[in-house]
Amino acid sequence: MAHPVDVHVGMRVRHRRWLIGMTQQQLAEKVGIKFQQIQKYETGANRVSASRLWDIAEALDVPVAFFFEGIEDQADAPVEGNAMPADIMGDKEALDLVRSYYAIPENQRRRLFDLARVLSDVA
Repeated sequence: MAHPVDVHVGMRVRHRRWLIGMTQQQLAEKVGIKFQQIQKYETGANRVSASRLWDIAEALDVPVAFFFEGIEDQADAPVEGNAMPADIMGDKEALDLVRSYYAIPENQRRRLFDLARVLSDVA
């Protein structure tokens, strides 16, 4: 059984990779390993060594501490109703939405943000 810390670190690797639009193959090539190993890291099936985590952090352009953020307040409880999930970036749809949002020109992005605020206040 995977250790919760290994699962969390793997999840953070996957989230960052998704956020920047990188495939497992691309990350594996940057780190110098096979993509299957990235899969195992991302699921927590294999533990990431300190030196490998350093390489992954450089490839994903984040500090090593990024992979441990939020580990203290990670909740196992399911989300009910309209509550925000404890790990919003764990949702691929949310990551796609964020990626798409930042692809919009800044002036239009601001207007979309204002619209979303209005709609969320109505709901």
